[in-house]
Amino acid sequence: MTSKRSTPTAPPRKFPLTWVLRLAVSGLVMVAIFRIVPIEHVWSEARRLSPVLWLSALALFLIGHAAATIKWRLLIGAGVSFPQAFQAHLAGLAANLCLPGLGGGDVVRAALVFRSAKDASRLIVGSVADRLLDILGLLILAAVGAFLATRTGQGDHRQLLWLLLAGVVALSIFFPASIVLDRRLRDTNPARRIGRLIVRAVSATAYLTRQPRRLVLCLAISMAVQATFVAINVAFAVALQVEAPAAAWFFAWATAKVVAIAPISLGGLGVREAVMATLMAPFGADPGQVIAIGIIWQTVLYASGLIGVMAQFVWNPDAAKAVDGRTAETAIERR
Repeated sequence: MTSKRSTPTAPPRKFPLTWVLRLAVSGLVMVAIFRIVPIEHVWSEARRLSPVLWLSALALFLIGHAAATIKWRLLIGAGVSFPQAFQAHLAGLAANLCLPGLGGGDVVRAALVFRSAKDASRLIVGSVADRLLDILGLLILAAVGAFLATRTGQGDHRQLLWLLLAGVVALSIFFPASIVLDRRLRDTNPARRIGRLIVRAVSATAYLTRQPRRLVLCLAISMAVQATFVAINVAFAVALQVEAPAAAWFFAWATAKVVAIAPISLGGLGVREAVMATLMAPFGADPGQVIAIGIIWQTVLYASGLIGVMAQFVWNPDAAKAVDGRTAETAIERR
């Protein structure tokens, strides 16, 4: 007697309400920005940028994410080659920018390599840890930038500096504390998805804490990559003759990126530019120029995302099934 093996069916597709809401938030923020700063002014500033500088920025951006891929591989364990990881990382960038789905780019890139990973649990743990390290690195860069920029006397962000330092301390304390939490949560199996995500985040942090050298190395790589991205924006500012100290850019850019991580907009579009313009204003930077730089930076992000999509469909014909955020989340949950 033969038995038929049931094949798992994909969950029914739902209306991407979350994605639509994020798009609406980005649209409303951009409309508000252009009511304060005329779009003609922003466009005229953006046109002054050299195409050679933009292409150089795109190349540096991709190199930076190649380094970020090395960091991710250090965290997720053996089995995934660098070309596989880099392709998945680029696809994750595209997902973060425009695709619906709760997991975003972290889930997409993990789904694209989970068949090759020797340890699926470590893949998930490493991906969560990767995001935590990026946030910690950004908070450190923002705090150092705020401290140095405030000393110039052009702006006073001491309250925000204390808030950034509190974030650094809280996240740093969470690493050693995660070992104790991990022991207590190890045998728990939360029914709700948010509970499972919290358990995984604690497990990821505890795993890294038990390997301090790898933790410090990955944090250093993360900060080096983010500092390179800030330097690109400083180069844009120099080209547009924006008068503001470099430390202010480290402070404003890193803080804006931390704020943009919140899933309230489409890839941070609009939110990042609004926060940067607000934080740079006390240092004498023209809001129109800062917004122009932010939009130029967004074009670099979208260009890299397009390259990521093209790379997947050229080198990985099955990528269309995994690049969808909801399909990727289902694959990870089953694994």
